[in-house]
Amino acid sequence: MSSQDEQLPAAAAPQPAATSADEGMTWWYRWLCRIAGVIGGMSCAFAGLWNCVTINPLNIAAGVWMMLNAFVLFLCEAPFCCQFIEFANSVSARADKLRAWQKAAFYCGMAVFPVMLSLTLTTLFGNAIAFATGVLYGLSALGKKGDAISYARIYEQQKQMDEEKLTGTLEGQAL
Repeated sequence: MSSQDEQLPAAAAPQPAATSADEGMTWWYRWLCRIAGVIGGMSCAFAGLWNCVTINPLNIAAGVWMMLNAFVLFLCEAPFCCQFIEFANSVSARADKLRAWQKAAFYCGMAVFPVMLSLTLTTLFGNAIAFATGVLYGLSALGKKGDAISYARIYEQQKQMDEEKLTGTLEGQAL
């Protein structure tokens, strides 16, 4: 077998499908979500550190959780910030394979927990951008908005089908 014959099966192999993050997200929206994740990570880190400077154990626990949130956000959204960690790229690749609604639920849940643990302005403002990152991913999971013309057509078709069903039952009762 020649080298061209050996290369042919590799070239004919099916290409992997686009990641679920690429489905319906434009490039600028994907970058917006990533930038929001990085800024959310920074805000969680600084607010978490500030929250740990206290004697209240719940504030310390919330601060540690916020710093853990910051680490996870950096790991998932900007693995180049964690170059000293060997598994950063593999975690980021797995996070990119998650659907947008899964990321939204994870990020929002991650941001709500410290607020429930210790309701202070520091935890609220520190987790606000991380929560907003989850909201951005959640909005992308909803998909694009349809145009008014196709919605009007669907409405007219449903209205026509309802009228046909109504006249069919009325004619059936008259007999």
